[in-house]
Amino acid sequence: MTKDYSASQELCLNPDGGLPRLLEIMARLRDPENGCPWDIEQTYDTIAPYTIEEAYEVADAIQQGDMDDLEGELGDLLLQVVYFTQMGAEDGHFDFASVTKSIADKMIHRHPHVFGDESRDKSAAQQTADWEKIKAAERAAKGDAPARTLDGVAINLPALTRATKLQKRAARVGFDWPSTTEVLDKITEEAGELVEAVQSLPHDKQVEEFGDLMFVMANLARHLKIDPEEALRSANAKFTRRFEGVEDKLAALGKTPDQSYLEEMDAMWDAVKAGERNG
Repeated sequence: MTKDYSASQELCLNPDGGLPRLLEIMARLRDPENGCPWDIEQTYDTIAPYTIEEAYEVADAIQQGDMDDLEGELGDLLLQVVYFTQMGAEDGHFDFASVTKSIADKMIHRHPHVFGDESRDKSAAQQTADWEKIKAAERAAKGDAPARTLDGVAINLPALTRATKLQKRAARVGFDWPSTTEVLDKITEEAGELVEAVQSLPHDKQVEEFGDLMFVMANLARHLKIDPEEALRSANAKFTRRFEGVEDKLAALGKTPDQSYLEEMDAMWDAVKAGERNG
């Protein structure tokens, strides 16, 4: 028997349909009889990379200060949640309503100083410590094994972000250098070991020593209250801006980078840098 899509179509085409409209659009896209072939064949695994990409695009819009773009990127990110919940509903695991109820219940339970009778008169650090205690109590209530210090730090996070999170977890239990002085000393030590590895050790050891140096650099960023991912994104943007400035100077001479040479481009790079400082 042919399905009657009239009510669904009316909702999908209603510009004021809000969240129910979006949920219905996704259900229609995944409809096994009349949906979109591409959407129908997607799985949790195939959609996950898009979710990560959309989260980065949200962060990029924020960094650029582009609120119009941010509005669109937030919609793209919300679509990822809707996609997963539609698949979860099809498989009988969860749906959008159960997911929203779960996170709302969690926020209420983990903020007794806002929604309960606990005092709000405590520092952000104390609230973070209380949050961890509440999480531990939740795990105990479910009969889970006692959490290890580094449990729950997602493996698929960007490596610098994960390094920082691992170090923050360890610092909570006192495993941390007391000041940046010790971290800087460790950076000097690790840099020396990397130089030695490059000069005399096989490639796998060079990779290991490079990783050690990067890990300590992430630790320094944490001590300086710097987000290493944000700092590196800023450095990437600066390099892109300056190299494009070099390209512009070469273009004014009727040349491209592959028609130039290092000394010429290096001089132009210095000129671009000077222009930024004087501008």
